[in-house]
Amino acid sequence: MISKFILLVLTLNALILCGCTTVKPWERDILADYTMRSDRDPLENMLVEHMWFSREAASGGMSIGGGGCGCN
Repeated sequence: MISKFILLVLTLNALILCGCTTVKPWERDILADYTMRSDRDPLENMLVEHMWFSREAASGGMSIGGGGCGCN
């Protein structure tokens, strides 16, 4: 039973640690590409903000005025 537990712990550690990596300076330009940005589509940003504020039943933070009732 203990050997199965140790095997499970080692397997989980291996899965967790295999995602850790360092990015070399010459590879950072790929990660800084415009297509990697989450805010590159203004329409998508507006829809996400609208859904967030409607779900939270509040407004503010992104220059949206209105009451707490969700009727922006």
